[in-house]
Amino acid sequence: MAVSASTTLLPVDRTLGVVLAALLIAAVAVAAYARLSDGREDYARAIALAGLRATAQLAAVSFVIGWVVHHQAALIGFVVLMYTVAARTAGRRITRDPSWRWAAVPIAAGALPVVVLLVTTGLVPLDGIALVPVAGILIGGALTATVLGGRRAIEELHTRHGEVEAALALGFTDRDARMEIARPAASTALVPGLDQTRTVGLVTLPGAFVGMLLGGASPVMAGAVQLFVLVALLAVQAVSVAVVLELCARGRIVRDVGVT
Repeated sequence: MAVSASTTLLPVDRTLGVVLAALLIAAVAVAAYARLSDGREDYARAIALAGLRATAQLAAVSFVIGWVVHHQAALIGFVVLMYTVAARTAGRRITRDPSWRWAAVPIAAGALPVVVLLVTTGLVPLDGIALVPVAGILIGGALTATVLGGRRAIEELHTRHGEVEAALALGFTDRDARMEIARPAASTALVPGLDQTRTVGLVTLPGAFVGMLLGGASPVMAGAVQLFVLVALLAVQAVSVAVVLELCARGRIVRDVGVT
C-alpha cells in the first residue's frame, strides 16, 4: 500500500518555520564568522538575502502554479520566465561587464534542445504540471554549469594572461591561445554533476527520486526517472560548459569593467 505523501513530507506549521529560520541564521552566522567572501560579494549577506528571496518566491509560485498549469500559454510563459531569470543570474555571476548578456546563449544551448526533445517525443506533455519541474531542473543545471565554467574561464585568462601572450607569439590565433588556457579550468564545472551521478544511490538520493517515492511511485519507477534526470543534466551541462568556454575564448564574455 502506497504511503500518502501528506504523512511523510515535512508538516507546514510553526515548528517548520522556526527550524528554517534557525538554519538560515546559523548559515549566515558561520559565513560572517569565517568572513566568507570572494572580493566581490559578502556571502553572509548573500545567504541571508537568498533565504529571504527563496521564501518570497516560493510563496508566490505556490499560489501561481496551480493556475498556470491549466493555461498552456501561461505555462510556456512561466518556463520562459525561468529561463530569463536564469540567464540574468548566470551572467551577473560571471561578470558585471555588459557582456554578461551572452550568458543567455549557453543556458539556451544546453537546456532548450533537451526540453524540445522531451516534448516532441511525448515523454513530457506540453500541458500539465510535468513541464515546469523538468524544465526547471534542466535550466537550473545549465545555469550552474554556465556560472562555474564562465567564472573559471575568465579568471584563468586574467591570471595567466602572460601565457596567452606567449601562445600568440608562437603563432596561435587569439581564440586558440585563450582556449588552451581556459579549457582545463572551465572543464571543472562538470565535476559536481559527475560526482552526483557517480554517487547516486550510494551517497545521495536526489530530489526526483525522493519526491516520486513520497508521491507513491514504485522504487523502480522513481529510479528510472532519477536516472533520466541525471543523464539529461550531464548532456545539458556539457553543452553549456562548451558554449560558455567558446564565448570566453572569443572575447564575447569578458572580465568585469575596471578590474585589473
